[in-house]
Amino acid sequence: MDKLADITVDRLLEALDAVESAKAAKRLMIALAYKDGVSVDTLSDRYGLSRSTVYSWLDRFEYRSIESAIEDDSRPGRPPKLDDDQQSAVRTALSSDPSAYDYDASKWTPELLQQHIEAEYDVSYSLGHVRRIIRELTG
Repeated sequence: MDKLADITVDRLLEALDAVESAKAAKRLMIALAYKDGVSVDTLSDRYGLSRSTVYSWLDRFEYRSIESAIEDDSRPGRPPKLDDDQQSAVRTALSSDPSAYDYDASKWTPELLQQHIEAEYDVSYSLGHVRRIIRELTG
């Protein structure tokens, strides 16, 4: 258990107090549990992650600052079709009843949100991508 030898529990707890994203908190919780002697196998089972992911996350703490280790690396890719204001509007819609937008439905489904985004913003997404949007905006 040589990993994280140079990082104190107090420093990890400080970072946990200041963290805002769920993924960053999860990485810190894994690091804290590992420091407490919990095995990688147990952490993998407990958090539903592969062992290689747990090792990768722990390795990040070895080579980076805590602040950098808990955040995802930026990944190149296509820019989002919805700008920040539109994403915010979709988040607001998801937190509201669809009937507020003149839909005859009591809750948002991926199909309904897909229809809403296309009607409001002239943007077409696959159902899989709409499901990802729902997770990102409500998670």
